[in-house]
Amino acid sequence: MRLFASVRPSEAALDHLELALASVRAALPAFDRTLRWADPATWHLTVAFFGEVPDGLVDGLDAELAARVPTAAGPFPLHLRGAGVFAHRTLWVGVGGEVDAMHALVGAAQDAGALAGTRTDDRVRSRPHLTVARARGNPAAERLVHALGVYSGPAWTVDAVDLVESRPGEGRGGGPLYRTLLSYPLVGDPQSPGTAGAPVAS
Repeated sequence: MRLFASVRPSEAALDHLELALASVRAALPAFDRTLRWADPATWHLTVAFFGEVPDGLVDGLDAELAARVPTAAGPFPLHLRGAGVFAHRTLWVGVGGEVDAMHALVGAAQDAGALAGTRTDDRVRSRPHLTVARARGNPAAERLVHALGVYSGPAWTVDAVDLVESRPGEGRGGGPLYRTLLSYPLVGDPQSPGTAGAPVAS
């Protein structure tokens, strides 16, 4: 099965982003029609992408994630911020807030995947992101990045990482269908005081 680990922003954060994108799309209608927009129901921050994982490795991956992810960081505040594009075709929104904690989760999840025998995508390690649209060789992506460059959404508390199955082509409009298999609540390092319970910035 095709698996990835992810963080799901709060509904308030996702609603705020959806409104911001609607405003940008209205301002660039000609470019908008040439982009393939991700279904908001599938929006997430990828923590680690494991690709096709044989059934025989799933239990091992679960065990490695359970051993490393919960203690990689305590609950921490994050917000969606700014935008960028990969390879001139994948438009994404980045993150702000306790970014070091997010990187700690990414590192822990990718290490777990490697130990379980899966492959991971190094782009996630360098820049956690939420994909909002795709365009092949189209200047619309760059225009939208510029328009979203100053975007900053409301904060929420990241308190868990999910292991998600992706079923390509089975979702709305022929997109992927995501199903959460397991969740790993964040508890922080019990040896380090102050790693859990970080307040959400107002």
